[in-house]
Amino acid sequence: MCAVTAAGIVPSRSTGMHALRHFYASALLDAGESIKALASYLGHSDPGFTLRVYTHLMPASEERTRNAIDLWRPGVG
Repeated sequence: MCAVTAAGIVPSRSTGMHALRHFYASALLDAGESIKALASYLGHSDPGFTLRVYTHLMPASEERTRNAIDLWRPGVG
């Protein structure tokens, strides 16, 4: 009996390796990893493919953009 079944989880696409891979990608993106590096880690030859698949997991850029400008212009904002 595999660990997933022993834990009472019905093996499926949403509970198996696909879910684990998606979690891995989302954790790296949330931590600020680049799409190019993530593509390499996932074995994708085209970072554009990785971007199309995982773009919805990327943190919103508006706050990062504001923070970047605020760091560049201390005391403003």
